[in-house]
Amino acid sequence: MTGVADRRARAEALVRLFAGAPLQRTTGMVLSYDAELRAVFDMPHNPAFEHALGDTHGGVIATLLDNAGWFTAAVKYDTWIATTDLHVRLLEPSRKEALRATGRLVRAGSSQAVCDMEVRSASGRLVATGTAAFTVTSVPCG
Repeated sequence: MTGVADRRARAEALVRLFAGAPLQRTTGMVLSYDAELRAVFDMPHNPAFEHALGDTHGGVIATLLDNAGWFTAAVKYDTWIATTDLHVRLLEPSRKEALRATGRLVRAGSSQAVCDMEVRSASGRLVATGTAAFTVTSVPCG
């Protein structure tokens, strides 16, 4: 994809795609894009996703990071991409707050994309960071 209008249309299609996903219904995550077409995921606190000590499980936070990176990178391609590497840094508890994950594209190459991601609490605390690599497949979207 070359044009900004094409990428905006792709972002709109990805928002619709995620809105119909079982993961969205289960977690309550909502996908949007900012002005630079970076993916933003908002998720309300849900006691069903708490670990035994009573806060949001790190696996759920890792999913937020993966989604933020994947959907940020996916806007750049006409084919599907697949996560090949995900590194998660859990920095502090979410303290039962709603969470927001954002992605930032580091590089979009012809065969691989790399993103940095972060998760912040509703009060603005940095809860987790991550990096991810995504391979570009030959499978067309749609």
